[in-house]
Formats: sequence, structure tokens, C-alpha cells
Amino acid sequence: MRAILWRAADLFALLGGAILFVIVAVTTTNTSAFILDRVAGMFGADVAGLPGYEDFVQLAISGAALMFFPFCQANRGHVSVELFMDRLPRIVQTAFDRLWLLATCGIALFLAWWMVEGMLETRADDAVTAVLGWPVWPFYIPGIAAMALWGAVALAQIFGEVRSHA
Repeated sequence: MRAILWRAADLFALLGGAILFVIVAVTTTNTSAFILDRVAGMFGADVAGLPGYEDFVQLAISGAALMFFPFCQANRGHVSVELFMDRLPRIVQTAFDRLWLLATCGIALFLAWWMVEGMLETRADDAVTAVLGWPVWPFYIPGIAAMALWGAVALAQIFGEVRSHA
């Protein structure tokens, strides 16, 4: 189970990074088009930006941002207050760690549940993007999967199945 969750968290982070790379490329292209439009304007010409740029970035970043959470959890990359916790007995540290892992799991699954609710409502409303006309609901799926994986990694850490490589 550990290897499957670890690889899934790695894969999600890689996919999130690839999506961010595409967002940067599209943003660079769109910004370059605006610059070229200013220059071309001096000669009476126009260079159009990318139609629907905002639609694409909004939908892509909504999933990409969440895809890093399972990887951060698997590597224990989230913030913790070690200055205080290091002074407590080991058994208390372990108890707090498991309590926070349980809370993290609960929060991740709670968010996944509400994202499912939001996706179903968005689908029922036939919501589409303003310029491109893309349906919005499929873009919830990566975020829902990321929240579920985040919860699974935290749950596995409670039982000691996923450890940091550090």
C-alpha cells in the first residue's frame, strides 16, 4: 500500500507540475502577444491575444494547485511547530502526530466531499466558461482525486505505512 500511495502522490505532483508548465507557457504566449500588439500598433497592425486565456488558466490552476497536497503530506512537507513539540515526551509527540494526521485526513475527505457536491451542482447548472464555452464540472475531478489521495496518505501515515524519505 505504501508504494502505491507514494507513487500516486509522486504522479499527482508531476501532473500538477506539467499543468503549471502549460499555464506558464500559455501565459508567456499571451503576454508576448500583448507586447507584440503594442509594437504592431505603431505600424497600424494588430496582434491578437489568446482567446479564452483567463478561462483556461482559471480551470487549470484549480486542479493543479491541489495536486501537490498528497506529495507534501507523504513527505511531511506541511508546517509543524517543532520548537514546542520537540520538548515533549516521545509518546505525547506520537499522540499529537496521530491526532493531527487524523484531523488532516478528515479535512481532506471533507473537502473532497464538498467538491463532489460542487461538481454535481455545477453539472446540473450546465455551467460553462465565459469565452471558450467549456463545461466547468470536469475540472473538479483532479481536485477531488487529489483530496481523496491526500486523505488516504494521511490515514496510511496514522498506521505507519507511509514514511518520509528524509
